Amino acid sequence: MSTRDKILAALRANTSETFEMPDLSALNPITYADPVDEFKQKAVTVAGAKLIEAEADDDLNTLVQQAYPEAKIIASNIEGIKADLNPDTVATAQELERADVGVIKGDIGVAENACIWIPQTMKEKAICFASQYLVIILSKDDIVNNMHEAYARIEASNDYFQQYKFGTFISGPSKTADIESALVYGAQAARGVTILLRN
Repeated sequence: MSTRDKILAALRANTSETFEMPDLSALNPITYADPVDEFKQKAVTVAGAKLIEAEADDDLNTLVQQAYPEAKIIASNIEGIKADLNPDTVATAQELERADVGVIKGDIGVAENACIWIPQTMKEKAICFASQYLVIILSKDDIVNNMHEAYARIEASNDYFQQYKFGTFISGPSKTADIESALVYGAQAARGVTILLRN
């Protein structure tokens, strides 16, 4: 039994009272007339990401290079992306610390908060957090109104968690103001995020 399983078993054994999940069917989660437009606005204003709208025939490598012209090491396992590091073939996750830019694919964008669902589709998920800058490729067709819709879509999908048991929402650059009330970017993850929004 793993340490994680032991901790969870101990918590279950010492839980004296449990409660059923509340009925959420009466909720009316927020919706938008144009979820894509709402997502684009929130991505820039709330999440603090950069946004590039890409046409279907645009060369993604060129867009990544234009967004980060000084990047020397690019990490990605996406087919067609020219990468110096591949999170599927690196010997250790620590190698991804050298990446100036990590290029990953987002599966669901959420209009209400500009979060993007990133399921683990690579051996080393550190690419999502260790890269100095992150480029997330997202299709406009994959934008939903709210987190309720996003979780319903995740739950309904048989593709997620088949090979890897991890996924995360990312909305923008990592930032914190906990240290002397000074806003610091890149404290826990990428210093900057660019969303490549495709038709």
